[in-house]
Amino acid sequence: MLTITDLKTGVVINLEGAPYEVVRYQHSKMGRGGAVLRTTLKNLITGNNIERTFHGDEKFAPAELERKKAQFLYRQGGDFVVMDTASFDQLVIPATTVGFAANFIKDGQEVDLLTFDSNPISLSLPFKMPFKVTESEPAVKGDSATNPMKNARLETGFTVRVPMFVSTGDTIIVDTRDGSYIERAK
Repeated sequence: MLTITDLKTGVVINLEGAPYEVVRYQHSKMGRGGAVLRTTLKNLITGNNIERTFHGDEKFAPAELERKKAQFLYRQGGDFVVMDTASFDQLVIPATTVGFAANFIKDGQEVDLLTFDSNPISLSLPFKMPFKVTESEPAVKGDSATNPMKNARLETGFTVRVPMFVSTGDTIIVDTRDGSYIERAK
């Protein structure tokens, strides 16, 4: 069991049957009164933030989160089907859980799953991934004074802004957190 002194930024607790991560906390002691902890908590399932105040004698159970490796198999409608690489179980993950990462998932891609009560609540990819450029705008000759960028479509269908020297067929490294170009792959 955790007490209010254990609640720090990043700690995940089980509150009302859901995993909540401490985003912000402020500890204060009121003269003769007991300690009070004001927190902002993020529900890891819904993504909603709540403000909650705890008093000195409260106790919390840590959330039982499990990290698993999985492999992306295919899309089923708007959902993603992945296979747990340890147990070979297939899990269906809603597109809302996958979020922005859906733009970068390739067939056979290994992903990291975060589960709560055996249900996936988060899917994450490596921060830097290589992608093949399948289509890019032609470079404009002479326009190089201001570091110009152009659009390029990746093998997953996502469009990213790239420097003028990137052309169709090149492999580039993309930051999967925000979809930005990092460098041309060697």
